[in-house]
Amino acid sequence: MEYSSRLLETLIEELSRLPSIGRKTAQRLAFHILKLPQDEALRLATAITSVVERVRHCQQCGNISESEKCLICSDPRRAPETVCVVEQPGDVVVLEKTGSYRGLYHVLHGSLSPLDGKGPDDLNLASLLKRVQAGVVREVIVATNPNVSGEATAMYISQLLHPLGVSVSRIARGIPMGSDLEYSDQSTLARALEGRQKME
Repeated sequence: MEYSSRLLETLIEELSRLPSIGRKTAQRLAFHILKLPQDEALRLATAITSVVERVRHCQQCGNISESEKCLICSDPRRAPETVCVVEQPGDVVVLEKTGSYRGLYHVLHGSLSPLDGKGPDDLNLASLLKRVQAGVVREVIVATNPNVSGEATAMYISQLLHPLGVSVSRIARGIPMGSDLEYSDQSTLARALEGRQKME
């Protein structure tokens, strides 16, 4: 045992299992928690326990929710005829921060990746199909990641929904604001050229 407390060792071990948290960072976090006033440390523990016990997935879109329907699906001001498909709940947060999208979402909880054993049945696709078949949805915006599995997922969704007569679009990709052309890779430049828009 590295530490004088088995409980501390256990805390460090559990923290190091979190994404992007190495052993040294886990150790720093554990010692920080030990320094916290007891009420602050207990608030942190309660927040973790509450999330584990009470947070689930929205039955309509698959997003994070504390009830059957998430806050976005329950909002009457959202446009139900447009659905943006994303890979993970975190993607919803990123898109919502833009403040420019007022439709609904659909969270797949992953992307197609045959090498990792992830096929269509492993994604939240059946409920997307049901939503579109219900007849309210007119456009599906595919916002999967711009990588091999995200592209494969986007193509699969397009082929899946095409026979239903719904419009399927893909978010534009290209050169980010503030960057220089010389630092952009060939794939990004190609996408930017393909997705060019008319200037008015």
